[in-house]
Amino acid sequence: MSLDRVNPAALSPATGFSHAVVATGSRVVFLAGQTALDADGKVVGDTLPGQFRTALTNLLAALAAAGGSPGDLARVTVYATDVEDYRVRARELGAIWRELAGRDYPAMAVIGVVRLWDAQALVELDGFAVLE
Repeated sequence: MSLDRVNPAALSPATGFSHAVVATGSRVVFLAGQTALDADGKVVGDTLPGQFRTALTNLLAALAAAGGSPGDLARVTVYATDVEDYRVRARELGAIWRELAGRDYPAMAVIGVVRLWDAQALVELDGFAVLE
């Protein structure tokens, strides 16, 4: 399996994401949206960074259970109820990402939403990974 991250010089610098990811492998893992739910199904944390950490931990746990690791992520979409708060906290969220998932960034997008399934949820992450 290989993931080749493509960041053309003609585009703005890719900071915290890759412009494109070329995936070669034999298994694709589609990851359902993960929020900051604990094992009892309750949203934990009342700040974006706290919920982001839990949601990313949940996403990576699902990926690990399917046999993958953070480096296998080809695409992640972040749904945020407050994009401005996400922008303001981008450095802090990036540090959480690097701590949990490393520096090989997938293709990513942040999309503002009015609300998520659980009204207390501030952020949700979904994506897909390519495994050997």
